[in-house]
Amino acid sequence: MQRTSPERLFDAYIFDMDGTIYLGDDLLPGAKRLVEGLRSLGRPVRFLSNNPTKDPQLYVEKLEKLGIPTPIEEIANTVVTTVRWLKANHPDAVVFPISEQPLKKALAEAGIAMSEDPESIDIVIASYDRTFEYRKLQIAFDAIWFHKRAFLITTNPDRYCPFPGGRGEPDAASIVAAIEACTGATCQANMGKPEATMLSAAIDGLDVDPADCMMVGDRLMTDIGMAIKTGMASCLLLTGDSTLEEAEALDPADQPTYVLDRIDHLIPESTRLQWGWSDGDS
Repeated sequence: MQRTSPERLFDAYIFDMDGTIYLGDDLLPGAKRLVEGLRSLGRPVRFLSNNPTKDPQLYVEKLEKLGIPTPIEEIANTVVTTVRWLKANHPDAVVFPISEQPLKKALAEAGIAMSEDPESIDIVIASYDRTFEYRKLQIAFDAIWFHKRAFLITTNPDRYCPFPGGRGEPDAASIVAAIEACTGATCQANMGKPEATMLSAAIDGLDVDPADCMMVGDRLMTDIGMAIKTGMASCLLLTGDSTLEEAEALDPADQPTYVLDRIDHLIPESTRLQWGWSDGDS
């Protein structure tokens, strides 16, 4: 685990967004010029998020507003990966999404059948859902425990979604835990980081080896965990959730390759000097 800039450029860069590129509605220092610099060098850039409450178009609009125009093909989140996984593995399944509207909309557009009838449900999808209520828990319970026909998957394993100022909001893991607690079932699949499903969505269409890619994020469990699972180099940015102390406490095999305070330090120092970059002018 190094606290210095990488000495070389990688073939492609995959970025978590919230806590890495921006925090809330504010662009993090150095993020804009880092993305522009990588693109100018011909290095593909992709953006990932475990947040299923937004569809990719909303991320396009947000990045555009922050001064980082990005085509929708360069963005993947758990709305995208959940739909892709269902179409590839269970195209005829009837699903019950405990989710907000972006996932439901994407499922409908993909032709995936949805139902709230426990007798008809094959798969319960637990997601980040700020409209979660006891009625939804009862449907999941009946489909899994009583009728014994459905199994449980989740869009993402995050315990909470971090907010600026140190606050947060319960995320999908809390809904998974509620369903597992009452049914005795175990969640069978996760569509988000750290699973390879998310990496596949990120590098789809790129002729790159994961070993030559760099995963950059602010969470050890998800961002860095995905890189380790898939053989990628990784960088923990100390601008979001996880801390240096938490990284240092891990087994060396589970530690990020790099730890940086600023995202633009992903560019080797020699190149930053050549470009005239300093930390005070970004």
